[in-house]
Amino acid sequence: MLELGSPLEMIQLLQTPWEERFKICLSLVKLLFYLAHSPLGSIALLDFQPRQFVMVDGNLKVTDMDDASTEELSCKEDNDCTLDFPTKSFPLKCSVVGKCEGINEKKNLFNAYRYFFTYLLPHSAPPALRPLLSDILNATGDLRYGINETLRAFEKVLHLYKSGLYLQKRPLLLKDYISLKGFRTVEGEGHKCWPSYSHLGCLLSIHSAEEAAAICNSQLHCQSFIVTQHRTWTGRPLASFQSSWTDLIPDTNAVVYIKRSASSGERLERQ
Repeated sequence: MLELGSPLEMIQLLQTPWEERFKICLSLVKLLFYLAHSPLGSIALLDFQPRQFVMVDGNLKVTDMDDASTEELSCKEDNDCTLDFPTKSFPLKCSVVGKCEGINEKKNLFNAYRYFFTYLLPHSAPPALRPLLSDILNATGDLRYGINETLRAFEKVLHLYKSGLYLQKRPLLLKDYISLKGFRTVEGEGHKCWPSYSHLGCLLSIHSAEEAAAICNSQLHCQSFIVTQHRTWTGRPLASFQSSWTDLIPDTNAVVYIKRSASSGERLERQ
């Protein structure tokens, strides 16, 4: 019996927004936490490859458990407990019951690091979160973290991201925008950014309109943005960034923000 879902395509995942890639890594960490503390004992995934996983409703799941094992390597001394990978080896302890301590958990965790974390975690992450993500990569890559510490580190990043506490103190930029309630801009294909939730434009996850103003200011051609009603899995709204504001249409639920510095914005103020 196999779990039905979408196969993992790593190249495609690298083109998705960071928030979605973080969700995949968090799902994997939660899965490995369960395997480390399962009622059957610590379970190792012996064939740990991206092809063994599928996406189901946005969550990562194992497609089959044929290559799972609860057996931990037997030992008589510490020298019997070396965890070998193609590029690294890790010395482990031999427990009093003659088993290599935590070998299944550490095997899963390092495989998660080399197949998932290194590719999906750092790229296009919010700058203020990058030091924490770098700590996670270093600690799992050296196996200084176990799965418990790794899960806590991921949950800390998630809390900072959802709450907006990761945003560094910066000048307030929203005052440089005019807000028009009851209107939105027509979605076009002129202004694009990467990675975006829409391939046809620039649709990004934001914490607030203030953060959206900072993003728009950082983009060379951005002149306006609208905070949409759509939300990501973290509850953050999506904002659509535009290179113009000329095509406005009524929308009672929307607010469009337009740069005051644009000449069109100056005309708008005088109206």
